[in-house]
Amino acid sequence: MSKKVDNFSPFVIAEMGSSEMEMERADLEEMRDEAERIPPWRDQITVRGIAASLLIGSIYSIIVMKLNLTTGLVPNLNVSAALLAFVLISTWTKLLGKAGFAAAPFTRQENTIIQTCAVACYSIAVGGGFGSYLLGLNERTYEQAGVDTEGNPPGSYKDPGLDWMIGFLFVVSFVGLLALVPLRKIMVIDYKLPYPSGTATAVLINGFHTSKGDKMAKKQIQGFTKFFTLSFLWSCFQWFYSGGENCGFINFPTLGLKAWKQTFFFDFSMTYVGAGMICSHLVNLSLLVGAVLSWGLMWPLISEKKGDWFPDDVKETSMKSLNGYKVFISIALILGDGLYNFLKTLFFTVRSMHATFNNKNIEAEDKNQSLDDLRRNQVFIRDSIPIWVACVGYTIFSVVSIIVIPIMFPQLKWYYVVVAYVLAPSLSFCNAYGAGLTDMNMAYNYGKMALFVLAAMSGKENGVVAGLIGCGLIKSIVSISSDLMHDLKTGHLTLTSPRSMLISQGIGTAIGCIVAPLSFFLFYKAFDVGNPNGEYKAPYALIYRNMAILGVEGFSALPHHCLQLCYGFFAFAVAANLLRDTMPEKLGKWVPLPMAMAVPFLVGGYFAIDMCVGSLIVYLWHRIDKTKAGLMIPAVASGLICGDGLWILPSSILALAKVNPPICMSFMPTKTS
Repeated sequence: MSKKVDNFSPFVIAEMGSSEMEMERADLEEMRDEAERIPPWRDQITVRGIAASLLIGSIYSIIVMKLNLTTGLVPNLNVSAALLAFVLISTWTKLLGKAGFAAAPFTRQENTIIQTCAVACYSIAVGGGFGSYLLGLNERTYEQAGVDTEGNPPGSYKDPGLDWMIGFLFVVSFVGLLALVPLRKIMVIDYKLPYPSGTATAVLINGFHTSKGDKMAKKQIQGFTKFFTLSFLWSCFQWFYSGGENCGFINFPTLGLKAWKQTFFFDFSMTYVGAGMICSHLVNLSLLVGAVLSWGLMWPLISEKKGDWFPDDVKETSMKSLNGYKVFISIALILGDGLYNFLKTLFFTVRSMHATFNNKNIEAEDKNQSLDDLRRNQVFIRDSIPIWVACVGYTIFSVVSIIVIPIMFPQLKWYYVVVAYVLAPSLSFCNAYGAGLTDMNMAYNYGKMALFVLAAMSGKENGVVAGLIGCGLIKSIVSISSDLMHDLKTGHLTLTSPRSMLISQGIGTAIGCIVAPLSFFLFYKAFDVGNPNGEYKAPYALIYRNMAILGVEGFSALPHHCLQLCYGFFAFAVAANLLRDTMPEKLGKWVPLPMAMAVPFLVGGYFAIDMCVGSLIVYLWHRIDKTKAGLMIPAVASGLICGDGLWILPSSILALAKVNPPICMSFMPTKTS
């Protein structure tokens, strides 16, 4: 029996009995009534929702900025943002009710809009380049990369500035919002791409707005509040003992002083413990493997080659010394892993598209959809976004970018920007399709490709700056368009209008273009950002600048014997991915992730230990009570991350006011007579 629905028109059904016809009419009436109860798209965007989005987006911008500037590893916080949105609005409506004021009901659509707007806001902090390509432009990173390096010419730097950073983000961030809008129905409804993160967020939001879900949400709110408070107070307590270099619990030698010197210690950071609870066991164990391999074995062995492999009169932070091996081997692992996953995702994308185009049963499948799916599809199509709006908007934003970016950065010629915006929609489609299948956003790999190509084509004088800015240009377009598709998938499953989703994404992006630079300068002015021996090392800034130098100079930029090691680790990254994909699942799931392994090569092993502690908590909790663990782990992890993250704000204000912690707690070996 086939069914066809067109804007809730009556079914056209052949060979159907009268009783069946009556049932179908009843189902159709119920579906129409539910659809009519959905708030109009204008009512889904509320003032309280925008205020909540601003608060959540600002908090998470500070949190991810800390992660950007310390390790560069940021977990997916979409589910956490949806939970926090529910916490804030539910608490607000209850407070108004107790005060005798009537509050509008909190719907799943409003919850989705807040989550979308908040995620769009903090996504600018994640992908805006504050810990990578933009910070790689500053003078400190320029000096660390080697002022005597041929591909790193004098004057090829631009120090951070609030004005040009906000302007750059506004120019490049809005193009990606409109790149794939005309294809939204194809990606979400026709191809039925799963978008796992978007689906998981929708399931959580839908669960909140049921009678059973409301009870579960109350438990999650209690857990979030408890661990948020504990994390905030613990961070405050730690601050009093950190009054000096290498002081405080952050330098507690939990595994002994020898291990501490090689960065192996638990630093009591609730942010990393919470992140470890969100990330998979494989990611956390891969971090630990990378830390042991690098800081436990390789760096001590290479240090012994001082005077042979590299000069003994050069600082360790120089690219011609030990730091060069740390940076370029990390790059080899990142490129090997990125290239493999890029080609793998591209292969699955092409294969899936080919199968979809040749599928003779698509029409039949569409006719046999459930009433729930039909209702979602009708809501998704009903508030359509005109194609001409997307095309005109994309053209206007592109023209503005083509004019403004070469003025801000003369090293990047206007015709390169034109080519980037011509290719951007196709690159965005490939990335969004692959992300829909695998949940892997490969935007950074597209950005790295642009970085190498533009650095090589722009020459030695302009190559580094052109490569870094071109990387940011492509990465922003490709990443934001993919994020929008994730959010549209969430909106499809929660019956939220695509129009309100696009507008909330635009509002969140605009907020993020201001909040993210402000969050960055909170750290940049209060702390020693970019110090290789400090807390805020910003490892990816140095990595990205050296990628650009490598694109300009080629392999001549590498220290002695580093090329052979890079070949080996590049091959290891490819081989590890091949093993994971070809071996039986029971064995393949234990093969470490090269991309995760690369992070501690430059940063150290302390945060890997913190995140493994988070993994251990999750493992033990699941063993004790699997049901409760599945319910409470996201709430507890979010509380730990947000509490520690929120303390950054008062600690930054104290640092800017020159108020130092009163006590220095440090550790040293016992003196022997």
